[in-house]
This record gives sequence, C-alpha cells and structure tokens, in this order.
Amino acid sequence: MADGPRAMAAQPGRRGRADAEEPAAAERGLFQDEDSCSDCSNHDKPGSNLQSFVPEGKTHFPEIFQTSQLLFYERFRAYQDYILADCKASEVREFTAEFLEKVLEPSGWRAVWHTNVFEVLVEVTDVDFAALKAVVRLADPYLCESQVSSFTLECMNELLDLKEHRLPLQELWVVFDDSGVFDQTALAVEHVRFFYQNIWRSWDEEEEDEYDYFVRCVEPRLRLHYDILEDRVPSGLIVDYHNLLSQCEESYRKFLNLRSSLSNCNSDSEQENISMVEGLKLYSEIEQLKQKLKLIENPLLRYVFGYQKNSNIQAKGIRPNGQKVMHVVSSTMMTGLLRSLLRDRLSQELCKEETEIQFHSDPLSAINACYEGDTVIVCPGHYMVHGTFAIADSIDLEGYGLPDDIVIEKRGKGDTFVDCTGVDIKISGIKFIQHDAVEGILIIHRGKTTLENCVLQCETTGVTVRTSAEFLMKNSDLYGAKGAGIEIYPGSKCTLSDNGIHHCKEGILIKDFLDEHYDIPKISMVNNVIHNNEGYGVVLVKPTIFSDLQENVQDETEENRALKVPTSEEADTAERIDLEELIQCATGKMELYARSSLSEQVEGNCEIVNELVAVSTQKGQMKKKRLSELGITQADDKLMSQEMFVSIVGNQFKWNGKGSFGTFLF
Repeated sequence: MADGPRAMAAQPGRRGRADAEEPAAAERGLFQDEDSCSDCSNHDKPGSNLQSFVPEGKTHFPEIFQTSQLLFYERFRAYQDYILADCKASEVREFTAEFLEKVLEPSGWRAVWHTNVFEVLVEVTDVDFAALKAVVRLADPYLCESQVSSFTLECMNELLDLKEHRLPLQELWVVFDDSGVFDQTALAVEHVRFFYQNIWRSWDEEEEDEYDYFVRCVEPRLRLHYDILEDRVPSGLIVDYHNLLSQCEESYRKFLNLRSSLSNCNSDSEQENISMVEGLKLYSEIEQLKQKLKLIENPLLRYVFGYQKNSNIQAKGIRPNGQKVMHVVSSTMMTGLLRSLLRDRLSQELCKEETEIQFHSDPLSAINACYEGDTVIVCPGHYMVHGTFAIADSIDLEGYGLPDDIVIEKRGKGDTFVDCTGVDIKISGIKFIQHDAVEGILIIHRGKTTLENCVLQCETTGVTVRTSAEFLMKNSDLYGAKGAGIEIYPGSKCTLSDNGIHHCKEGILIKDFLDEHYDIPKISMVNNVIHNNEGYGVVLVKPTIFSDLQENVQDETEENRALKVPTSEEADTAERIDLEELIQCATGKMELYARSSLSEQVEGNCEIVNELVAVSTQKGQMKKKRLSELGITQADDKLMSQEMFVSIVGNQFKWNGKGSFGTFLF
C-alpha cells in the first residue's frame, strides 16, 4: 500500500510498481490465487481460467468472459500492485495506459459493444492505449440487438465513422475464447471498466494531487462498493450516498460550464461579476457535498461515528375515531389457539371496552398498521421478516408464550432490526434473531423503550441508546454481538436489571461524554450477569487527553489522604462541595464498600463506579474552569456534582477476556 513517506520520497522520474514488474508478473497478478475464487474459474474449459456467459436475452450473441464477479481482494490487488501503485490522481490515465500496454492484446479479439440503446459485435484491430480506446470494425456476420429497429448495418457503419472507429474500452465486453490467450485482456478491460464506473470521480484531478491517491480515494470507494454489494450498509445510507453523488456530479458540471464561460469572456462586465459569485457558491456547495461523500466512503468514519440518522417514520398518533386496536399475529390461527387467546388475553380487554381485533400473518404488517396505544400480540411461531420494525407510536409488542417459542428472525444485512422513536414503547416475551447485519438489533433514537423477558441474538451491536433516549431492560438475555452488547450515548438514560449480557465483543460500551456539549448519561445496573465477553464487561470511551487531566487530579489529591464520608445531615447543611472533595468522598465510599464484600463481582461494581465518578467529576472541573475563564466565579454545584450512576448493585462479572471494566482511549 502506498504510504506517505515512501510516496513523498519518490522522485519525478519515478514509476509505479507496475513498471517495475515484468509483463508476465503483471499478467499473473490479474488472476486470483489458485486455491480461491472457485466460482470465478472454470477448470473444465481447457486453457482458460475464467468462466463465460451469454448476456440475458442475447441468445444470438457468442459467449463473453464473466469478469464482473471478481472479489474485493482481487480488484484491490490489481489496482494497488499492478495498475495504479502510488500514482497521483493526475497520473491515473498514464499509469493505466502503461499497464494496458503490458497485458492487453493489441488486436485479433472480438467484443460486444454495449450501450444503453444497443449491443453490437465488433472486432478489435488496434488499441490506442493513451486514449484508453480500441479501434474496431463491425464483425462479419453483422450481429446487433437494439431497443429500436433503426440500427441497420449502414446506420452502424455511419455511427462508427463518426466515432472514427474508436470506442472506449469500458464499453467493450470481450468475447470468450477457451484457449486462455485473451484471459488477461478480458480482465484488464474489466478493471478499466470497473474503475471508471465505480471509483473515478470527475473532480479527482482537482483534489490534492499527492502520491496517496490509492489510499485516499480508491481503497475507501472500493470497500464501500463491496460493503453495499454484501448488504453491509444501511439502505437509507445507500440512498443518501447515491443522491449526494448525483448532486455533486450535477453541481460540478455546472461549475465547469460556468468556469469555461468565464475564461472565454474578456470584458469586466456586470454579468461576469454575477457569474463569479455564482461560481463561488457552486464551489462551496461542491466542497460540502464532497466532504459528506468522504464521510460515507471512509469505513472508519462511517462505523465509528455511526450513521446519525433518526427514523424518518412519523408517528401516526391516535386513530381519527379514537379507538385502539388489538393486532393478533399468527401464521395459522387454529381453534385451540383462538380459545386460549380469548381465555388468557382477549377477554380481559373485551371486558373493559369494545375493542377491534385485527389478524395478521406476520409481525411487520401488524407493526405498520399500528396507531398510538395499540397492542400487538404475537402467537408462537418462527417468523421471517424482511424490513425494519420502525415503531414511532407508543404501542405494546408482546409475545403470547415463552420467548423461545416466539421467534422473529431478520433477513437482510443493511438495516436496523427494531428502530424505536415512540414516546413509550413496551416489548416483551419475544426472541429476536439477527444475521450478518451492519446496524444493531435495537436502536432507541428518542422516547422510552422497555424490553422485558426477551432474548436478543445479535450479529453486530446489540442495543444502541441514543442521546436523549431512555431504555429499560429487565429479565432479558443478550448475546452474540460482534461489537458491544449495549452502546450508551451521552445524555441518555439506561436502566438494566436482572439481565444476562454475554458472548459479545464488549458487554456494555459507554460513549465519550467529556465534550462540553454532552450531558452525562444516567445509568442504573442492578443484578446483571455480564460474562464470557471477548473484551471488558463494561468499557468507557474517552479521549487520550483525559488521562493527562486525570494525572493532574491525582497529583492534587496526593497530599490529602484522609477521606471523609459525609453524613446526610452534613450534606444538607453544606452550601458548596469542593469538586476535589467529591471525588475523594466517592472513592472512600467505594473502598469501604469493597472491604465489606469478598466477592470479585462486587469489586467489579466498585471499580466501575470509581472510574466513572472520576470521569464525571473531571467533566465538572472542566466546566468550572470554562465558567471561570468567562468571569463566572460561582457555579451550580448540584450540576457540577451530578453522578453518572443512579444505582450499581449486585452485578456479577465472570470470565470476561480483559476483566470487568476498562477504558478505550481515542
């Protein structure tokens, strides 16, 4: 991979790695490893390492090479090691041309010229490498298929004459040949086509023209392309990305046209001044769009900072007639099940008031039919769903039976499973299963969500509690997350009681809240068992600078070791509590509490509280310092001394890979 120091050390006479390789080595580099990509090779065809296929609906055309299904690492290796190496954006065409000269057969092969209107069979007689174009003639016999009937042999010859018989390589699909002679030609054309269709942007040459073009642009765009193919990007984010890309391309075209008109104008007219103002506005708009595109293209930014998108589903509110509906979900409704429902559940509601009952065969249709105050009862069964449970109204979603008997399984990798924005949502008695996902199994954007007696079998993040949201989880089991079992954002409220959180990468992750714009989260943890996680049971994310600030606090408190635990009467009479004394008191309480218990689990509780109280106290000190710099000498000490944890009692931490608690510095 092209790195900064090596790229900057390169001299003007430098050449990429493709130039340093022998042509044979470059040809070998185009092919996959012998023991991989079995679906992209066909060993039954002598001489050729590639498959062939007939384009859909084009039965009269010969077979063409199947090259569009290359794996990520095959394209990555080709662009990095053999085509682009450490070139600048301005050198992409030059490097590509030099590569093609080594591996592309200059003549003697046939191809299908494919456009949005027609396909026609041509023969390649020469290649203009510098222009990335092939010189062609129509094949004999003439083969053409089009959406209109006007493309006769004469018309096609006239069209080729207008183009001087030179066609872009990316519009050609190489006809299959089982000898293997044209394998590298087919792959080289595929790499050119893929690059200019999916990687290259028309504004790339006007960006920073450094030697890190591959690292800066090619790699992240290539990874995003394959993440989208593998359904690892939320569908909403994909739509946003394509819309941003279209907007940026359109704005850039307008900018180029405006710049061209200004360059041809010699007079200092009022119209020219207006055009310059418009040009500046367009330039600013393009830069903003490009920054948004880069945020999505960069996998680190895309997933570390998360896709900050609230659900677009709007709450319906109360039905126009004011009635509440009970939705019953069952794949098949048998008389015995109906009698049980009437006895155990429905009769209770019917006795209160006249209630409408609607029946559904799948949970998603029931959720989509809900209004404010509705109830969804899911009967025993295994339900496969395609789509997101977007819950925007206050509803009850409950299983009729044991969670293991009521299973809702999500298909589709890119979207959230359950997305909550309602004021008061209750979910109980259901098992949720997620496969190969990118987004978490449950996200609470705002409002309050209660989860009770549920099982969450995760794939990525388990539960995400966003800023200003409230989450209550009781008597539930969460496992399998490749990220954190529960992610807690600043300013949220999270209550965890009698749960199991296990076999995740991290048990609970608390996001950084030291920034002045963030509020301290309110977290209560009581009687949870957090075990067998790969990393820590609980991990706190905080900036590296905090470790330096914390050392200063420790130095200041080193001189005074006498810790005093104030009584409630003293707390009531004290007008102000010094922040240094607060952290000492909190530490003293935890030390007394730890000495009174012999269990390792209780010590884990103490360790968590010690660290988090220290962090929240440090945040208070930072705020007090900022207020002092503004000339405000007195501050609200209640605000300064607010504690993160409402309660932390009786939690057990067992067999976590790195221990019960840790911090992640960034």
